[in-house]
Amino acid sequence: MSRIGNAIVTIPEGVTITVDKDNVVTVKGKKGELTQSVDSSITIKNEEGVISFARSSDQKDIRSMHGLYRSLVNNMIIGVTEGYTKDLELIGVGYRATVSGQLLELALGFSHPIVMEIPAEVKIVAETVKGKPPVIKLESSDKQLIGQVAAKIRSFRKPEPYKGKGIKYVGEVLRRKAGKTAAK
Repeated sequence: MSRIGNAIVTIPEGVTITVDKDNVVTVKGKKGELTQSVDSSITIKNEEGVISFARSSDQKDIRSMHGLYRSLVNNMIIGVTEGYTKDLELIGVGYRATVSGQLLELALGFSHPIVMEIPAEVKIVAETVKGKPPVIKLESSDKQLIGQVAAKIRSFRKPEPYKGKGIKYVGEVLRRKAGKTAAK
C-alpha cells in the first residue's frame, strides 16, 4: 500500500488542473503552466478541489509509479502557486558570477570564464556583497528544472574537502578533512 500514492492532493484557489484523454496533466497557476505525462496504469480523478490517484494492479513497477506521479503533480501545484528557489554560494578567492539576460558568466579560478545559458523558465540573479561570498539565486516554478540547473552550475567547481573552495548550496554542510601535519 503506497502511503504517498494514496494521499490526496488538495487544489488551492487560483489553480486549474486538466487531465486529457492521453493522461497528460496540465497545471495552471499564477506563476506559470506545467505539464506532465502520466503512465496509463495510473488513473487520476479530479473532483471538487481534490485529486486522487489509483493504480490498475499491484505489480512492483506500477506501485512505484503510483507514488511517483502523485509527488510530481503535487510538486507542480506547489510550483505554480509558490515557486521554488535555490541559492548557490561561490567560496574562493576571486570567484565571481555575473548575469546578463539568461547568460551566467562564472570566474572560478580557471584560465577562462565559464559561460552558461540558463533556460527561459528559470530566473537568475547574482549578488555580490562586500565581505561575503557571491551568491547565485535561482527561481522557477519547475522543481526538476531548477534542481538540474543548480546541479549543473555546482558541477563546474564542486567544493573540495580541505579548504571548502568551490560552489555549494547555501546551508549545505561540507565534511572537511584535516590537512597534512608537518613531521619533525
